[in-house]
Order: sequence, then structure tokens, then C-alpha cells
Amino acid sequence: DRARSAGANVIGGEIVEGEGSYFTPAIITGLDHAHPTRQQEIFGPVLCAFPFKDDEEALRLANGTAFGLGASIWTQGLATANRYFERLKAGTVWINTHNILDLSLPFGGVKQSGVGFELGHEGIFSHTVLRAGVVLAED
Repeated sequence: DRARSAGANVIGGEIVEGEGSYFTPAIITGLDHAHPTRQQEIFGPVLCAFPFKDDEEALRLANGTAFGLGASIWTQGLATANRYFERLKAGTVWINTHNILDLSLPFGGVKQSGVGFELGHEGIFSHTVLRAGVVLAED
């Protein structure tokens, strides 16, 4: 609703009556990058799409938020995927897919997304306490 009231073009995003707190998937275009809809984490089926002139602008826009849980790169070029992967500020970066989790890999965000990591070795370590013990040998 906030995106619509700001003049964005919203395809979908309708409330599903009688099904609890659900809405249909939404694609949002024409919204200023500073708008809260583009700046906050939306845990729902929402895609904010926006044009960009070149790689630098795309990366600046993608990283231009206080959050960084996950990002997707969609490309046919391995060099492009590697270039974006290195520069995206997100805890998980998927290439030509999204939201696929591997239990052996850590999952967590950067910046203001999440608290620590779960899954993988890092997830196990988050439930442990590192301690050092010193023993003095007696003669």
C-alpha cells in the first residue's frame, strides 16, 4: 500500500482473503530508491525491480541499504557472476537461483540483517564458548 501511495507500479500484492496474513506475489517498479519499501527487509514474495545504467550503478543500488541477508545474481556470464559476487554485501549470494539452502553452508546476514550465522560450522560455533586452559606442570 505504501508503494502504491507513492506512485509505484505494483503488479500483484493483493491480500488473500480468508487465508490468514497472506498476499499474492508482487513486482514493484517506479519507486525511488530511498522509499522504505526498497530499504527494508520484506519477508514475503516481493520483487522491487529498477533500471540501472551499468554494473557500478547496479552494485551501488543493490548495496545501498542497511540490510544484507541475501542477494541473487541472474546472468549467463560467469565473469559477471564472479564480479558481482565479490562486491555484493550480503550474507548469502545465489547465482541463477534464489533461497536454496545447503545445510553444510552457513546462512546469515551482514549489516543489520540477522544476528550471527546458522547452519554449517559457523552455526555450530555460535552455540559454543571458546575457552583457554592453562596447566602449570609440577616437578
